[in-house]
Amino acid sequence: MSMIRDLRAVVRPSLRKSPTVYTNYDATRDHSASSAVVDCAVYRDGRRTKECATPHEAMIRVRESGGFAWIGLHEPTEAEFAGIAAEFGLHPLAVEDAVHAHQRPKLERYDDTLFTVFKTIHYVEHAELTATSEVVETGEVMCFTGPDFVITVRHGGKGSLRALRHRLQDDPELLSKGPSAVLHSIADHVVDGYIAVASAVQDDIDEVEIDVFSAPTKGSSRGIDAGRIYQLKREVLEFKRAVAPLLRPMQQLSERPMRLIDPDIQKYFRDVADHLARVHEQVVGFDELLNSILQANLAQATVAQNEDMRKITSWAAIVAVPTMICGVYGMNFDYMPETHWRYGYAMVIGGIVAVCFTIHRLLKRNGWL
Repeated sequence: MSMIRDLRAVVRPSLRKSPTVYTNYDATRDHSASSAVVDCAVYRDGRRTKECATPHEAMIRVRESGGFAWIGLHEPTEAEFAGIAAEFGLHPLAVEDAVHAHQRPKLERYDDTLFTVFKTIHYVEHAELTATSEVVETGEVMCFTGPDFVITVRHGGKGSLRALRHRLQDDPELLSKGPSAVLHSIADHVVDGYIAVASAVQDDIDEVEIDVFSAPTKGSSRGIDAGRIYQLKREVLEFKRAVAPLLRPMQQLSERPMRLIDPDIQKYFRDVADHLARVHEQVVGFDELLNSILQANLAQATVAQNEDMRKITSWAAIVAVPTMICGVYGMNFDYMPETHWRYGYAMVIGGIVAVCFTIHRLLKRNGWL
């Protein structure tokens, strides 16, 4: 118990700090600005009210007139997030995860707040796949969902939620369902990104597969660089790390009754969970297929080496014949057959050519040359 009291003594002071004074909350601000808030708004009956200068002002409007607040942040620091955490009563452990990022996709409940972590995936365009090509780029979206607020924290240069917010604002009926509608839309947006990336990665795998199993043209090297396959496999593994851990959270959101999730919205989570399961099957298939392609490429390299060794051995056998005969007749003995015969040289050369030609024909017939 003393350890718990010590831990609370460390955590509570950070929550009792005076709220940070938020200024310059502009939805169109430059990300290089000092504030981490990219948008701050109150939604009532599915429609956006007038702009809110600060999260504190947004919560005052919510408490007075109802609705919910949606605050979006991009890579906030501890100091920038401390006041918001105190204003909305966010749990310190969830706040720490949101600030430092690099979290595994998960769903956690802290009192009346759901904390959800999504890994976003962006496909990196490249003219040609190499052993150092970056195929997928990851980011993170953390979502705090409460009874009357949604706080999204985004990490990474990609995965902006601006277009999603505008699309939701064009659908007041859906947005009127409250914060759970925003959480569903974010989940659906992230999973739709997975589907698009999976399609692009499939094209890269098809290209590598064709290169491995196509017959080499004359003058080209056999097989492809195994580094390309291995790099693609590493990128697929990064993709898998984003998709696989999200399966259980989506299953919980779609099947387990939750007070913070509107029953009508929960039905839509089932569709998201189904799409996610399909993407997961694709990614697992990609991993297994790349294993097979890598093994096939290594097997082809081994076969090519064996063919080269057979050719080298065949030519060594042919060269051994004149080497042996010339070695015999190069010895300095007086009494050797045909050493003083006029046609001896022609006979030896003819014999060498005949034997080498016969060996060459036999090796050619057996496929060694």
